[in-house]
Amino acid sequence: ELEKSCSTKTKEWDERSKTRAEELVALADTIKVLNDDDALDLFKKALPSAGSSLVQVSVSTSAPRARALGMIRSLRRSADAQLRPHLDLLALTLSGKRALSAGGFDQVIKM
Repeated sequence: ELEKSCSTKTKEWDERSKTRAEELVALADTIKVLNDDDALDLFKKALPSAGSSLVQVSVSTSAPRARALGMIRSLRRSADAQLRPHLDLLALTLSGKRALSAGGFDQVIKM
């Protein structure tokens, strides 16, 4: 039993060592390719120059919100009755109307 276990572990170790050696060779080849002058030229072409910048000009949440609301409304038309309340709640949330948020039931509570 012990000899069988040792031989199995030895085979597994040899296989892992072989795989590790292959990975090290592949990494060395990759580093060699990346350090090549052709790769440097390619990187210079791909990366933006120092004069350009990655500045986000503006972002509006209304356009994605309106698009999502339109999707939910179109999905609601074909949804079954069990799913419609969930879609209504999503539509209400996206449209910005207050339902159960602070102050939503102030008039009812005053009664």
